[in-house]
Amino acid sequence: MTVALSGPEFPIQDIPFSYRGSWLDISPVIAEKTYADDLHLVSHQTGLHAVLRLAPAGSGATVVATPTLLTWRDGAGRIEAVYAGPDTVRLRGRGLGLRIAAAASTLTPFSGTYLYLDPLDGSHVFTSYETGRRYRVTVLSGALRRTAGVEALGAADRFLDLPGDQPWEVAIEEHETARPPYAAPVAFDRLCRERSAEFAAFLDAVAPWRGADTPAADLAAYVLWSATVAPAGFVTRPAVLMSKHWMDKVWSWDHCFNAIALAAGEPELAWHQFHLPFDHQDPAGALPDSVTHSEVLHNYVKPPIHGWALRHLRRRLPAPPDRAALAQTYDRLARWTGFWLDARRAPGQDLPHYQHGNDSGWDNATTFDGGRVLQTADLAAFLVAQLRCLADLAAELGEPAGRWSAEAGRIRAAMLRDLWDGARFTARDPRTGRRRASRSLLDLMPVTLGADLPAPVAAALARGVEAHLTTHGLATEPPDSADYLADGYWRGPIWAPSTVLVEDGLRRAGHTGLADEISRRFLALCEKSGFAENFDAETGAGLRDRAYTWTASSYLLLAAAGQRRAAGG
Repeated sequence: MTVALSGPEFPIQDIPFSYRGSWLDISPVIAEKTYADDLHLVSHQTGLHAVLRLAPAGSGATVVATPTLLTWRDGAGRIEAVYAGPDTVRLRGRGLGLRIAAAASTLTPFSGTYLYLDPLDGSHVFTSYETGRRYRVTVLSGALRRTAGVEALGAADRFLDLPGDQPWEVAIEEHETARPPYAAPVAFDRLCRERSAEFAAFLDAVAPWRGADTPAADLAAYVLWSATVAPAGFVTRPAVLMSKHWMDKVWSWDHCFNAIALAAGEPELAWHQFHLPFDHQDPAGALPDSVTHSEVLHNYVKPPIHGWALRHLRRRLPAPPDRAALAQTYDRLARWTGFWLDARRAPGQDLPHYQHGNDSGWDNATTFDGGRVLQTADLAAFLVAQLRCLADLAAELGEPAGRWSAEAGRIRAAMLRDLWDGARFTARDPRTGRRRASRSLLDLMPVTLGADLPAPVAAALARGVEAHLTTHGLATEPPDSADYLADGYWRGPIWAPSTVLVEDGLRRAGHTGLADEISRRFLALCEKSGFAENFDAETGAGLRDRAYTWTASSYLLLAAAGQRRAAGG
């Protein structure tokens, strides 16, 4: 019962054990910032729901996780888990028993888990109100030692016990109503080899440049691979969720970083990432705030970084999209841009506005402390870049491009006229015209325009960026600010997207030395602390959700670019 490990070991407390295409994972994370003592089988259909608790007999088991295999070890005893497919997990044990128990202890008419013995094939089935799915447990070898709670209602322990004194193997399937009895045509060890080969192929595709000086590339690729789900519910395409912890959605700017990182090696998956939020574009042209299995939220939007992202995506694709794909993309991007021009500009105003910090993606940045409805320079800069992208697309497709170029010039001029104070960009109330400066890195984000900025402005922004640079990277609020909070979300911690956007803009503005330093520090941060949602700017500790895909993608983007520069590319 020994299977060669494939891929990097990773802490199961930080990164769930999952498989490309699956809506399942195995993890101790059972709710936002909530960690159980035992690992659970968790489903992300209809939200994050811990369905089954997986508890080895005794209390001394340790867990070893790799992309291929999850192992509980207790002395000579072993339990191993491998995915037999996106909706099926196989487990086997020798010398160590396992309890498979309903995570919810109480069954009501509207919640909880029911357990019954299926007379068709002798399997036991847990049904979950929370996911609306069934979880069939089929014994493939050995025998159950004990069962409890079969057909029980109300409060009851519902579990299946597998023995520690004889070998056993089971399959757990997630399905809807019925399917044929489970057969095991593929041996457990072969499943491990197949999963290993699949992950190795993905790794070679997305990080062929990796080496000893990019030691986190393998794990970054696993975070992306394992967070990918098959189309289901409102998720219209294969999608990379932001995480298979509690951040199990696709937000309408996060997806851009995943698309760019996947473009060279997984172009079809990358194209799907870029377009998924556009599948839910509303009649006004707005993208949703987020999309997940069972909900599409339109209460906020996200910033229009999609023109910037599309340029990067297309540069990395191994083959150009065909004309039909480009025409569809042009139409969608034009409608999204039109939303900002038509629905987010007050009468007589040249600049669009956010309605809340959430619209910017920087939910609680200090920029918004003096008011929520604001014209900000980051929004203007992103829109200028998007308008220039649309002008290029229009020319490529033989459509009129002048209106896009004229609008880009109008907004760029207004940004410099109305928001630049000579040293820094300010934010402006569109109703009163009152301007306010903050110390947030958000106010420096127009650096993303690169050479499209006047050189003195770009130089001033570069100096401002340097003031945010800690040992570990770019603090979103400088540590000497009175508003700095170590775990303050966008009021201090280091984030991947701001790092990538600033680094790219500095490089295109000619400030390559500073861009190199930002890249180097962020790569070292991920190699030290993994792929957290964000990081403590002073200690480098990972914060919040610890398996965040846009962080992994940002590592891959910066590492790949560094390797190209080192090779003279």
